[in-house]
Amino acid sequence: MTDTRVAARVVGGIKIYGEGDTEVRALDDIDIAFEAGKFTAIMGPSGSGKSTLMHCAAGLDTLSGGAAYIGETLLSGLSEKEMTLLRRQKVGFVFQSFNLIPTLVASENITLPIDIAGGYVDQEWFDMVTGTMGLTDRLTHKPSELSGGQQQRVAAARALVARPEIVFADEPTGNLDSKSSSEVLGFLRRAADEFGQTIVMVTHDPKSASISDKVVFLADGRCVEELEGPTVDSILERMKSLGG
Repeated sequence: MTDTRVAARVVGGIKIYGEGDTEVRALDDIDIAFEAGKFTAIMGPSGSGKSTLMHCAAGLDTLSGGAAYIGETLLSGLSEKEMTLLRRQKVGFVFQSFNLIPTLVASENITLPIDIAGGYVDQEWFDMVTGTMGLTDRLTHKPSELSGGQQQRVAAARALVARPEIVFADEPTGNLDSKSSSEVLGFLRRAADEFGQTIVMVTHDPKSASISDKVVFLADGRCVEELEGPTVDSILERMKSLGG
């Protein structure tokens, strides 16, 4: 039987910034669900609400209206402490900026969230993640001794090492060259295929989005189309019609 569980969803999501004449409706009654174990890319023109949607779905920002869920947990019903715990246990993040601690070596950066939480690092899983990321011989290096691609792979390994159910990646290849981009995207693809993790990635790059299972297109804070089994050409075609 096919697993069609939903790892995260937003129902009737509204996000408003400012008020009166300066009001901006970044999300406009959006409904979206991210299927567990699948790789979903979010695309759309600049200002369409991509990053806002991700931040609200991940509990990094709160909705002005509607509801966001991680699994079956309603985010708006959680205290700050409960939200922190949920993110720590179930959610991983990869951002465009690597957010590594310069004084720590790669291995320490990777295990930092677990160490802060007083958790246990599964060495076998750690070895698998870092090996798959091609970081085994870079674990004793500080960020300044790593290339941009290696730093982003450290950031991706950090997101995955706690075995989160869902990983949110916001333009994870935005600062990388094409070779490094391919390495990071390849690992996120494997995380879905081999580790069963749910990947949700915001990107403006059709080539990056084409490795996903599904692309969701946003325009003016709404989900306007979904594309299964995307290719670079089919994505470009859709973006043209959206003015992206």
